[in-house]
Amino acid sequence: MGRGKLRIYLGAAPGVGKTYAMLSEAHRRVERGTDCVVAFVEHHHRPRTEVMLHGLETVPRKEIEYRDTAFTEMDVDAVLARKPAVALVDELAHTNIPGSRNAKRWQDVEELLAAGIDVISTVNIQHLESLGDVVESITGVRQRETVPDEMVRRADQIELVDMSPQALRRRMAHGNVYQPDKVDAALSNYFRPGNLTALRELALLWTADRVDEYLQAYRTEHRVSKIWGSRERIVVGLTGGPEGRTLIRRAARLAEKGAGGEVLAVYISRSDGLTAASPKELAVQRTLVEDLGGTFHHVIGDDISTGLLEFARGVNATQIVLGVSRRRSWQYAFGPGVSATVARESGPDLDVHIVTHDEAAKGRGLPVARRAKLGRSRTTWGWLVGLVGPVLLTLLLSGALPDVGLANDVLLFLTLTVAAALLGGLRPALASAAVGSLLLNYYFTPPVHELTIADPKNVVALLIFVGVAISVASVVDVAARRTHQAARLRAEAETLSFLAGSVLRGETSLDALLERLRETFAMESVALLERHDDTGPWTCVAVVGPGRPVGRPEDADVDMPVGDHLALALTGRVLPGEDRRVLGAFAAQAAVVLDRQRLVDEAEEARRLAEGNKIRTSLLAAVSHDLRTPLAGIKASVSSLRSDDVEWSDEDRAELLEGIEEGADRLDHLVGNLLDVSRLETGTVTAVLRQTDLDEVVPMALVGVPDDSVELDIPETLPMVLVDRGLLERAVANIVENAVKYSPAGTPVLVAASAIADRVELRVVDRGPGVPDEAKDRIFGAFQRYGDAPRGAGVGLGLAVARGFVEAMGGTVTAEDTPGGGLTMTISLRMEDGAPPFRPDATTGTT
Repeated sequence: MGRGKLRIYLGAAPGVGKTYAMLSEAHRRVERGTDCVVAFVEHHHRPRTEVMLHGLETVPRKEIEYRDTAFTEMDVDAVLARKPAVALVDELAHTNIPGSRNAKRWQDVEELLAAGIDVISTVNIQHLESLGDVVESITGVRQRETVPDEMVRRADQIELVDMSPQALRRRMAHGNVYQPDKVDAALSNYFRPGNLTALRELALLWTADRVDEYLQAYRTEHRVSKIWGSRERIVVGLTGGPEGRTLIRRAARLAEKGAGGEVLAVYISRSDGLTAASPKELAVQRTLVEDLGGTFHHVIGDDISTGLLEFARGVNATQIVLGVSRRRSWQYAFGPGVSATVARESGPDLDVHIVTHDEAAKGRGLPVARRAKLGRSRTTWGWLVGLVGPVLLTLLLSGALPDVGLANDVLLFLTLTVAAALLGGLRPALASAAVGSLLLNYYFTPPVHELTIADPKNVVALLIFVGVAISVASVVDVAARRTHQAARLRAEAETLSFLAGSVLRGETSLDALLERLRETFAMESVALLERHDDTGPWTCVAVVGPGRPVGRPEDADVDMPVGDHLALALTGRVLPGEDRRVLGAFAAQAAVVLDRQRLVDEAEEARRLAEGNKIRTSLLAAVSHDLRTPLAGIKASVSSLRSDDVEWSDEDRAELLEGIEEGADRLDHLVGNLLDVSRLETGTVTAVLRQTDLDEVVPMALVGVPDDSVELDIPETLPMVLVDRGLLERAVANIVENAVKYSPAGTPVLVAASAIADRVELRVVDRGPGVPDEAKDRIFGAFQRYGDAPRGAGVGLGLAVARGFVEAMGGTVTAEDTPGGGLTMTISLRMEDGAPPFRPDATTGTT
């Protein structure tokens, strides 16, 4: 039994007609006699889609209970038992209800395909897993239901169901997509013309890439090496010289002449790393290519012409753009050059454009050779052993150890050459071999004291000596170079690992990142420059290191572009090309950190604005009722007292005056809390901390509550605390007032204190209804009143002010359940430094 085939209808947005097209295909197959069933199709009450279901066999859905609600999902077992030739499965990215056979519908489809059933399905471009971040940045909506790209890419057929944004919006306005009550909201939010245009472009580009994959797979499978000009692909060959910018712009103009043209810039470097390219110039050209909509590629190849042609044929390019050679006339004696070779070997299917430029025939620099980096000390000892050692050995053999034999003489000189190679590398070893061979010839090879050799065997011995010396020196030099490369790669890996970890953790600040960059490359200063447009001035976003930052990236010793309008500028020394990769990683991370900081600032500003709006809204509500209520009472009492029509008795007059006083006190309390919240929001509360006894402050905070409503238990022997007496008094008064408000009648509130370690805790215990765990932190917010508190019970500022004041003094306020019912507010305060420990045996309370 073979695997079934998958056909997917891909759309840019809901409503473009994917399900309709799928059902139309099903009707066509049924008419041809194909066994086709509807496994799961959601018509969303769209009349035309619902009509298309008529005449198609539907497999009953499976009903699943979840949180006391019944849901229906595709019955995979029923479809497998029915085993049709083709099954229609709508909404491939759908998440199944918990308790289903699989978590995702695409997993259900995998089972059907494995059973040999062909599946026709639908999916929107925004549900592809790799495009989640892109879609969120466009629409502002994060797609929770996604399908792996690989699942869609493996489909045997992908058909794009396309519709212009204007046509889709008209379809929605006519009520063919959503219900009439949802149309206006959809058109003004997700289905804006800009969103639909961007999503449509994503769908078109993704489908075009998929078609490209099909074409490449077909060419590879059928071994098609001939170029098919299905679309204009222009390859630009770069050498790292300044003429590259001219070539890139010329290629971009050629691409613009044809629809769908693509520019691919390629730089081919030798596998041994030898290059004459300027890393700075290559970085500029990379940025230019990307700005013009092309791509930059770095390819390794010892033969530049062959590598360039292989790359062009591999990407199915149609044109190659090269520059006129920069070599001088005499340099053509070494060969025809890259341009001429590529033009000769390109064949009839690949056009080659040779572009003139200002750098033509001005000469090319020689490649910079890499030497093994062994250190100055080792190199010095290598030269001493290689040059002085043979001379000393000659004196020793001529005087103290005469006639040891030519073979032994050669071995001793070879030992010195190997030692020079081990210490200093290739050059000292070659010098030692040259000096040693001359000394052996002159002093130890007959005839002696002449630079001639009589016996041919001795000639062979000297040649072997020179060959072995050169071989050993080369091996040591290669080993030293590989060791240096391994150490460098290890350092690069550690640095890149640090950057990757900081990206995942999001913990690196911009200054810390730039400082790490400065330390990594031993630079004097590092600056991140930014400008708002292509012609605007550069401004310094962040800088580390001594000295003033440079005004432009071009003025720095090293600059690394970061996108269109950001650049890193490093001063101190010029970096080699091998450091550009790590520097590029630092640059990308700097841009990410800068964006993250700005997003955090914007989020904080948005939070402050939201809090401000919330406070203003709540303040209006408070003013509209809670502040007007005491004002109304005061005004009514004053109007009654001023009335000439009524003769008030002394008792009535006293009662009206008492009402005025109570209303004024309530107003004073409300306005005070409002002002305190305003001070806390603006950060203008400054605590003046002094050593204070709680038994001096807490009783003063209870003046405003009835005498029999609070039970006080404050030991006189408690250590002193560092607090602001005024702030603490206001905080305790608000908490106690809140506790008394919710405590049952006849049940006093307990205010007790104790010392724990280096802190003193003040607890306010009530026996009221209590607060659920999920609301314990929310009750400390401004304008929060829990439960069914009466409208006249305040505006919900007391606990917010209390927590703000306590935190300003370095303390904390927490809420927890009272054993047996109720709520306990705990104020934790810092103990005075050096205070004696609390003695629980001397507990004297005040009630």
